[in-house]
Amino acid sequence: MQVEIKIDGSCIDPKVIIMTAAMTKDVQDIIQKLSDDRPQIISGSQNGKIKVLEPADLIRIYANAGKVCAATDKGEYALRLRLYEAEERLDARQFVRISHSEIINLKKVNHFDLSFTGTICVKLSDGSTAYVSRRYVSKIKKILGV
Repeated sequence: MQVEIKIDGSCIDPKVIIMTAAMTKDVQDIIQKLSDDRPQIISGSQNGKIKVLEPADLIRIYANAGKVCAATDKGEYALRLRLYEAEERLDARQFVRISHSEIINLKKVNHFDLSFTGTICVKLSDGSTAYVSRRYVSKIKKILGV
């Protein structure tokens, strides 16, 4: 994808033009992000207090017993979002869904263990272990370049 920016002093409001041969998912994602006015922050509650969570601090976000939780180096937080809503607010280049009930921060992964048949074991920076479900194995392998 090529990105071109032209600085014009006479331009009052920024204008975005997308030139493409066909409407693709990438183009739709760009349009969605540019037109999206929803808040992009994630907040979680811990001990009755609400805290804004920095995406860089998130290790994983997961659903457990009908609740969505976020694990950070500073502890676990309960979210008032559904998993897909949290996924929409996170950067797709840094966060990836590995199962129906879990999203991980790729920058917080110690290593991937591909020795398991049909799945991938993920060791995270906080010492926890997660497993990539079969449905998401090919996506993870593509990200890893294997």
